[in-house]
Amino acid sequence: MKWQDGRRKDPKSCREKDVGRFEITARDGQARLGKLHTSHGILETPCLLPVINPNIRTIEPREMWDKYGIQALITNSYVIWKHENLKEQALAEGVHSLIDYPGVIMTDSGTFQSYVYGDVEVGVEEIVKFQKDIGVDIATMLDIFTRPDMTYSQVEKAVDETVSRGQISIDTADGVMLNGPIQGGLFPELRVKSSIEMSNLDFSIHPIGGIVPIMEQQKYRDLAKIMLACKSNLSPNRPVHMFGCGHPMLFPMLVAMGADLFDSAAYVLFARDGRLLTPWGTERISEIEEWPILMPAISNYSPADVRAMDKQERTILLSKFNLEVTLQEMSRCRQAIRDGTIWRLAERRSHEHPALREAFLWIVTNPAKSSMNPLILDDVSASKETGLQRGKWEENWDWLVQSQQTPRTGSESWGGTDTHHRPHVEMARRRLFARWRTRKSGDVIVFHGASAPWRERVGDLVERIYSLDMEIFVQTPLGLVPWGLEDLNPWAHIEGPEWLWKRKPDYAWIQRELQRLGIFDRKIVAIDISDTEELHNRVFQQLGIEPMDRTPDLKKQAQIIDKLCVLYNIELNDAINLCENSTFVMSRTSRIRNMIDSEGLHLFSPRLAEGGMSLTVEGARKLHSLRKLATPTEFIVDDFTFHPGEGPAWVVVDSDAEPFVNEGRNVMQGFVLACDPWIRPGETVLIVNSEGKLLAIGRSQSTAGELATFKKGIAVKVREGCP
Repeated sequence: MKWQDGRRKDPKSCREKDVGRFEITARDGQARLGKLHTSHGILETPCLLPVINPNIRTIEPREMWDKYGIQALITNSYVIWKHENLKEQALAEGVHSLIDYPGVIMTDSGTFQSYVYGDVEVGVEEIVKFQKDIGVDIATMLDIFTRPDMTYSQVEKAVDETVSRGQISIDTADGVMLNGPIQGGLFPELRVKSSIEMSNLDFSIHPIGGIVPIMEQQKYRDLAKIMLACKSNLSPNRPVHMFGCGHPMLFPMLVAMGADLFDSAAYVLFARDGRLLTPWGTERISEIEEWPILMPAISNYSPADVRAMDKQERTILLSKFNLEVTLQEMSRCRQAIRDGTIWRLAERRSHEHPALREAFLWIVTNPAKSSMNPLILDDVSASKETGLQRGKWEENWDWLVQSQQTPRTGSESWGGTDTHHRPHVEMARRRLFARWRTRKSGDVIVFHGASAPWRERVGDLVERIYSLDMEIFVQTPLGLVPWGLEDLNPWAHIEGPEWLWKRKPDYAWIQRELQRLGIFDRKIVAIDISDTEELHNRVFQQLGIEPMDRTPDLKKQAQIIDKLCVLYNIELNDAINLCENSTFVMSRTSRIRNMIDSEGLHLFSPRLAEGGMSLTVEGARKLHSLRKLATPTEFIVDDFTFHPGEGPAWVVVDSDAEPFVNEGRNVMQGFVLACDPWIRPGETVLIVNSEGKLLAIGRSQSTAGELATFKKGIAVKVREGCP
């Protein structure tokens, strides 16, 4: 939504049956663009809800709606309840009239006041009923704040008490959207317990509470642990709200981990103290001569001009600056989700602050079962967990990795050793190791010394040696990749300095890579392809064989076979049989455009942009016929294995959706009865009815957990019906 001058139209209420529902419109792993349906319009996420003090309005709520297009605010129902004049007006006219704001209003319950002042005077049911009576869109139950200094038993008691208040609060809310906060202090197991038990109750949103003191102390590693423990155990169909988190520096990391909503009064509090929010930290107006970021609010002033203002005028101006910077960074996060680069943005931001860097390195080092030893040394080991929590986070990392789409379009910008730990890179490697199978028993050839496209450099050579009983690989900064996948993202799409490709082969590292690919005790023949002059002769001499004729069809078949195994999860022998006696339609750049089988049917079309492969209706029928398992009858949401060789995942739709899907309409959430546990976002799936009849082919937008819980949005984008 653009910033503008003048009055903006008031929002339209959502359909009554949609109020409270959440849908995903785009994603990058766990990061997601969503729509939360409310009585005062659709709230597009991720987004910031600025905190409004009903007594002190530094920036008027109406200006936030009209000028900045801010769709939702948060104010404190306890403050309103406690001040008689505010209470009477809110009950008489409603909270929207009280603060003059037409958009979505969320209210806190007084829990944070209990943390600051020690106690509150309002009851559990009383405060929820009050929020309902003043017409809030999203209310908050009165939970028990858990401080970092509390003991395990104290925190456990607070978690249990919060859960016990949950159903009472829901009953009192009587249909009003209600926040169910997650507590647990610094104890991961209690955060997990709170997440699971609160997910079992009918809340609309789950704020992660008790994190303000952690952020105040810049303990961002603890914040990352809390986020992982909570988010991976919460119901995926509900937005996750980071209570009190409003510093833009933290947005990319938390959005990448699945946060949807943020709120904070930081834009005002920092301004009162003469501090400027930036994506890299905080600046003081007293210490700068030029603006670190030029935003509209201060475009007509110099820092010296602002310093000369009286405090009230300066606070208002700096509050607007801070709000604009905050909104800008949130906008940047949303665009990064669309571009598939949110993790890369988090990566870059992590270098801006030492505590944030520590948190980021912990995420990619400790939960991760590192799939490769980097070819260059790095400092990641410094952040490794050495205490009692060592080895406890692997499942949380699996949850993050398994939601990633791969292959994806676009380049893979080199970011040092951080690149190895990008979740989608890890996902690509895991899938390769799980599904690829060797077809030869002889030596292993490893090309090295040059960047992609390798086919332009050694494609002719490969056609001359492919008939040999030798597996051919390419050494890349992200690991070995079989020749049949030489154009596949991310391996073939790395953008980085030339020296990345100049490393000499590390035979111990190559052996570890081969072992993960199921290849043991083979001779390794490393071939430097940086210089193509006399390359053919050098290779034949190195292999000790006479020059050979080209066998282009063997190379083409190998490419399709490897992609069928890795991208479509086809068992190796089935993939070989599908490609037997096949022919190929080639592009002008000598890449495969279409594969035609022995019966003359067009089955597959490799995608040139990212090295993937599209499935035709005839191809879908072939893969459908290879199915050996029964039609799925349930959702298994915590299976992080790949079930190699079992084929593309099946999605079972109900009878109401069947005719529409068969005609090529998308599968909508709420109409899915079951799916295979190895379904992943972005992968091609076969859509069937409860009897297993093929209806359509499409690309999944969801994990199994999302298919099981979401009631709105697109579950599978259908590419073509199979009538």
